[in-house]
Amino acid sequence: MRLFADSASDLPKDFFEQEEVVLFPLRVHIGDEEYEDIRTIDSMKVYDAIRSGVHPKTSQASPEEMMKAFEQLAKDGDEGFYIAFSSELSGTYATAVMVADQVREEYPDLKLTILDSKAASLGYGLLVKEAAKLRNAGESLENIIEKVRFKADHLESLFTVEDLDYMAKGGRISKGSAFVGGLLNIKPLLHVEEGKLVPIEKLRGRKKVIKRMIELMKERGQDLDQQTMAISHADDLEFANALKEEIESVYQPKDIEVHMVGSVIGSHTGPGTLALFFFNQIN
Repeated sequence: MRLFADSASDLPKDFFEQEEVVLFPLRVHIGDEEYEDIRTIDSMKVYDAIRSGVHPKTSQASPEEMMKAFEQLAKDGDEGFYIAFSSELSGTYATAVMVADQVREEYPDLKLTILDSKAASLGYGLLVKEAAKLRNAGESLENIIEKVRFKADHLESLFTVEDLDYMAKGGRISKGSAFVGGLLNIKPLLHVEEGKLVPIEKLRGRKKVIKRMIELMKERGQDLDQQTMAISHADDLEFANALKEEIESVYQPKDIEVHMVGSVIGSHTGPGTLALFFFNQIN
């Protein structure tokens, strides 16, 4: 069985190599240069560009690369499962579905399931890791799809940004809101709802953000001591560790993975972003 994922999962490059998960990189554009997320650019280049006043742009994964991978899957007679970045945040999922339909015109027996994760960053990454773990354990494709879909439906994603200006430049909020927020140290707390970014509230200062995230975990989470959860940060390991330590002191989860926000998502949220991912039901 062949697994596919794209770079918006924010998993490290060695994960894809070691777990033999096929990577479809989204693309980052800085000035006249185009880069493949994870393959040819790392997050720090994006954050350095933003700090210097350059606003990177992004585009979806290559249809040509998908076509080649899906055709090879069909030729090999193998079965595949592509867990894709939220369709509400990227056109990559829709493109993959279109490409798969084209491949089926020539290879009608193509055995490929494409799942809209409705997730981003390490929340999406947790789903990909679950699929790899289940595949390695010898689970059938049907069971893997069912279990990953269940986790996708019960994933909670909370995040904040350090500077509202970055989101204003990306069109997420008004420039006026960004200016006021910066003066008052106001930080928005958002979550992902049906794949979309939805504001929850605004908080003043990092300590209140962490406190509120902990409260929301209690309200929304289930069996937190049995979970592997994740924290992603945009070049702010201190902020990520502060949240991690607070969670561990309150809930003692099974594990907390901490990674950097990738180049594509970081291009839209900017340095200082902090995101937390856990599940509201685990079985």
